[in-house]
Amino acid sequence: MPAGDLTASRRGHHALPEHEVVLVLGTDPRQGLSEAEARQRLSSYGPNLLPHADSAGAVVRFARQFHNPLVYVLLAAGGVTVALNEVVEAAVIFGVVLVNAVVGFVQESKAEAALDALRSMVRTTARVRRDGEVWAVDSEELVPGDVVLVEAGDKVPADVRILELTELRVDESALTGESAPVTKDEVALPADTPVADRRNMVYSGTLVTGGSGAGVVVATGGETELGEIHRLVGAAEPLATPLTRRLARFSRVLTVVILALAAVTFAVGMARGEPAADMFTASVALAVGAIPEGLPAAVTITLAIGVARMARRRAVVRRLPVVETLGSTTVICTDKTGTLTENQMTVQAVWTLRGQYAVTGVGYDPTGSVTGPDGRTADLAEDLALLHCLQAGALCNDAVHRSEEDDRWTIVGDPTEGALLVAAVKGGLDPTDQARSLPRVGTIPFSSERQFMATIHQSDGEESLLVLAKGSAERILGRCSHALGAEGTPEPLDAARVLGEAAQLAAGGLRVLATATGSVPRDRDLDDEPDLTGLTFTGLQAMLDPPRPAAIGAVASCHTAGVVVKMITGDHAATAAAIAREVGILDTSEDGAVVTGQDLDRLPASDIDAAIDRALVFARVTPEQKLRLVDSMQGRRHVVAMTGDGVNDAPALRQADIGVAMGRSGTDVAKEAADMVLTDDDFATIEAAVEEGRGVFDNLTKFIVWTLPTNIGEGMVILVAIALGTALPILPVQILWINMTTAVLLGLMLAFEPKEAGIMSRPPRDPQQPLLTRTLVVRILLVSAVLVGAALWIYEWELGRGAGQAEARTAAVNLFVTVEALYLVACRSLTRSVWAIGPLRNRWVLGGLAAQAVAQLALTYLPAMNRLFATAPIGADVWARILGLALLASAVVAVHKRVAGARM
Repeated sequence: MPAGDLTASRRGHHALPEHEVVLVLGTDPRQGLSEAEARQRLSSYGPNLLPHADSAGAVVRFARQFHNPLVYVLLAAGGVTVALNEVVEAAVIFGVVLVNAVVGFVQESKAEAALDALRSMVRTTARVRRDGEVWAVDSEELVPGDVVLVEAGDKVPADVRILELTELRVDESALTGESAPVTKDEVALPADTPVADRRNMVYSGTLVTGGSGAGVVVATGGETELGEIHRLVGAAEPLATPLTRRLARFSRVLTVVILALAAVTFAVGMARGEPAADMFTASVALAVGAIPEGLPAAVTITLAIGVARMARRRAVVRRLPVVETLGSTTVICTDKTGTLTENQMTVQAVWTLRGQYAVTGVGYDPTGSVTGPDGRTADLAEDLALLHCLQAGALCNDAVHRSEEDDRWTIVGDPTEGALLVAAVKGGLDPTDQARSLPRVGTIPFSSERQFMATIHQSDGEESLLVLAKGSAERILGRCSHALGAEGTPEPLDAARVLGEAAQLAAGGLRVLATATGSVPRDRDLDDEPDLTGLTFTGLQAMLDPPRPAAIGAVASCHTAGVVVKMITGDHAATAAAIAREVGILDTSEDGAVVTGQDLDRLPASDIDAAIDRALVFARVTPEQKLRLVDSMQGRRHVVAMTGDGVNDAPALRQADIGVAMGRSGTDVAKEAADMVLTDDDFATIEAAVEEGRGVFDNLTKFIVWTLPTNIGEGMVILVAIALGTALPILPVQILWINMTTAVLLGLMLAFEPKEAGIMSRPPRDPQQPLLTRTLVVRILLVSAVLVGAALWIYEWELGRGAGQAEARTAAVNLFVTVEALYLVACRSLTRSVWAIGPLRNRWVLGGLAAQAVAQLALTYLPAMNRLFATAPIGADVWARILGLALLASAVVAVHKRVAGARM
């Protein structure tokens, strides 16, 4: 049989009856494949491993780190300093380039680890039938046509079409996002049934939580659903961040401007008849002055400080630019299960004939209580129906509730049964004591046909055996003849009333189970299913995977900050909408805001993007659709953050501008594909990360607004001097001194600037907005003009007073630095005065100013520095003129800030 006929799980094995699946795959459900046939198929199809895509070698990936306009500018700066024989400065610049390349190379290598994590997920041992016997084989050796056996606790080793089963339940949350385990059956389904609803299939990488089953392998390796996700992760290329995009544009413009100015300088000098060698030196000096050598260091350090701050707030960043990206986020696409919710089913309400009780507490932690309509803790003696309802939930149960070493409570078994155990504890029952006093002697397991489970217990002093049952309300009520009253006496059963209450609870997104009690004779053969009729209805228990307590406030804060929050989940639409309303993503007035994966498939291509933009909740979506949603929003110029914890989230996590994974409950695959990991799994941490990201971008902008006037001013001083035919007011070596010392001692202090008030009350930045706004460009040009005019004036003034060129140039150098120092203080806020934000809030600035002052005094008065940098001592009167001009520049900035601040 040709290989293509056996594989490809998406060809509809779920739509074929069992006998046709067996026929197509050329196998025998009782005997399995022969060893010879299995070996032949292994040779044809290869091992059951996810394929390892060929990737660029280490040398190529390292070389790619230099392919960036900003790096080109830095390399040019290094070449210029080498031409000037400034070895130390050249070494610093090339060192910055090398460090940036190494960091980028390491981060890119870490991103590729997502594929390795996916491959490790499926390396398990499988039980298969071959030659009529059951063998344990490595899952890598499975082939299409193998008959595989699974039971509770097993990880499914391949995509399998079920042939036979006994109460089989599978946790598919990591693959589909559905929070509750899926009950399986073997019935053929329509061909267009989504993966999440294919109840006759079990998929590679999912976990069996209950029952057992056998089925035939229909896909292995890259042909499985997990393999499709692997392909999507590999195809989803990480995008450039808003910061890197802005810096790239800024660097390209800067490169063109520098080269143009250098060419103009050389041309003007030659036109004036100046020697070509002198004009080349002048052009080089202009280029050195215009290149912001400190920018890469400032970007790296500012981002690193942001990373440290976010780590303290329990967000671990894997790539530095991610810090700023969060500050640019316009849309957060969040998974539901385990992200907005606890991923721990919790009973929230119990209903008996007496009324509805609320159950407090969240998750598997037994802290909480059952309270009545009056708000008081329920007394089980006052409502015996409540007692028996909780008792049925605790004893008609196969789950185990236990505390881990880190004081976290966990459930072994079905999460729904775990929720019932916890509810019993909150109501005052001890499940262990209950099981000891009412030992189980028989079980009628849950099945999709029955839709209920029942257990049979011995009770001392009773002539009959106690029956406890739980299941769907319809099936339980169909076996009941009475309802239990609060006093413990049977009352007439009003099934319509009970079903109405159940429907009302279900409308709120809750999963509703009914409980009942009854009896069977002690002499009944327990191997036969008792005819369970005449039971007494005791109550309803309604549960939900509840939202995290901090999620509501976090969503509200995101809305205040102008960030749209959308839910993307594989769970059912009703459940998703209920959680979305609880956390504030949806309100009752929003119509058409919930869209399912099938809705998207039915939409015309021309309407999809508009529907995606309008909807706030996407339910029952596949990994491919999650990727399409993120791509559509990015196509509408949104900066998209995607949160998630499951395998099904990995492709979208990698495609998004920033992928955010859960550190505690998240799968390794999700964490490796993400850019940031939340160590506390709390959606509220994202709000803190957005705040830190905005602070980081503010500080980077402040640095650029501070440094560019100096670079422009230095370049223009050279150009004007050439145009006027005068000597250079500042030498290239002095320009290097200004750029390198002020960047380190002054500019980098802005990286430590605290966040300004109201940072989360403003809308996110337009992703298409340039790095510098028109207002900031005007300010930069104003300060540059003041620097050029003041430097030329003081240079000529000192020469006119009889000072030598060394003294005049020293005055010009100190003027540049003094203006920069006072301008640094003004740049601590781009819109408000330093007095409004607190002059002492950033003590790093004060330390930097003191260190720069010491450095300038050394440059001016130490003989060794005079020889190295061609400077000379200057008098107090010169310092007075320098300070006066610097204060004038500060006044210009203050006036512009006051006039233009409202337009920032």
